[in-house]
Amino acid sequence: MSIDRVVSGMRPTGAMHLGHYHGALKNWIKLQSEVPCLFFVADWHALTTHYDDPSIIESSTWEMLIDWLAAGIDPNKSSLFIQSQVVEHAELHLLLSMITPLGWLERVPTYKDQQEKLSERDLATYGFLGYPLLQAADVLIYRATQVPVGADQIPHIEMMREIARRFNHLYGKEKGFEEKVADTLKKLSGKQGKQYKELRTAYQEQGNAEALGWAKTLLDSVQSISETDRERLFGYLAGTRKQILLEPQARLTEASRMPGLDGQKMSKSYGNSITLREDKESLTKKIRTMPTDPARVRRTDVGDPEKCPVWQLHLVYSDAPTKEWVVKGCTSAGIGCIECKQPVIDGVLKEQEPMRERAQKYIDDPSLVRAIVADGRDKARALAQETMREVRDAMGLGYRS
Repeated sequence: MSIDRVVSGMRPTGAMHLGHYHGALKNWIKLQSEVPCLFFVADWHALTTHYDDPSIIESSTWEMLIDWLAAGIDPNKSSLFIQSQVVEHAELHLLLSMITPLGWLERVPTYKDQQEKLSERDLATYGFLGYPLLQAADVLIYRATQVPVGADQIPHIEMMREIARRFNHLYGKEKGFEEKVADTLKKLSGKQGKQYKELRTAYQEQGNAEALGWAKTLLDSVQSISETDRERLFGYLAGTRKQILLEPQARLTEASRMPGLDGQKMSKSYGNSITLREDKESLTKKIRTMPTDPARVRRTDVGDPEKCPVWQLHLVYSDAPTKEWVVKGCTSAGIGCIECKQPVIDGVLKEQEPMRERAQKYIDDPSLVRAIVADGRDKARALAQETMREVRDAMGLGYRS
């Protein structure tokens, strides 16, 4: 049994841009209204590629958090924290490294791909090779049920599942299971204990499959037991043993349609991005100087929107009448490129206006962000510590105080 929970993070390696917003943050904002969410700044992950010059990490961390809050991440619905402030991530990563076959890491598709893309950096380090394992620890430590990812990240989720499965196979035979069940049952009220025993009988002796759902509802309503207790009692009722690490599911995120200023995917490394809180003057200049259809050398030349990077932005920001106006005006030379770009400028500014407003209070008072992060860290650590107690006990390390 598991409580639905989403975990996701981002590396702080520079200013966030509109590609991040349309590719991830909009999805996070939607998810936080559906299930409990934990979102973290992956500063340790940033070191895998920036270990030789980590100066950008700290400033980018706080700017990233402000961007998240500005975009609409609600600290009342989501827990926000910094990865390195929850040291249990590192401990679980270390323990998982003891059981993870080297070949599993070497076969991750993005390993060689990133080495080629970042050929100017020395990435012949364990940190870079092992980052999918740290990524697995980031998720498994919270017993997350869902991880929002793009299609290219599915192999990482599959590896997380394999690692959880291998760990449970090696260490899932919990010592003193029945005794722990008996102790947990004592925490239930007399009525709850009676209902639990009746449901266990209904499922195991009478084959009533609906009893599993009723048992989950009953255990979820009990406030006097921990999540580990719930999982243990559910496993006892279902005839299984307790899974120490859960196997998360990939929650596919629709690929972002956000192009950069040159028509390629928006990316800091391509120099074609618009930051999430770009000032009006800079934003206007960037869009007005965007390249257009090469065929439109003169104002009187007709063009083809499909060959123009600006059209890709219209697909994101313009309504149907505006897009119709663009197609008609471009293909007949009825409008010029500067005219064509103005609705895009207006659309981006309209999208960013509430973000700038939400960000301002955090810029004026940085202690607000630090308080949100401290609260998120405490919530995350409580969950992480509960998992680590189970992990240590299973591995024979329960003597740690």
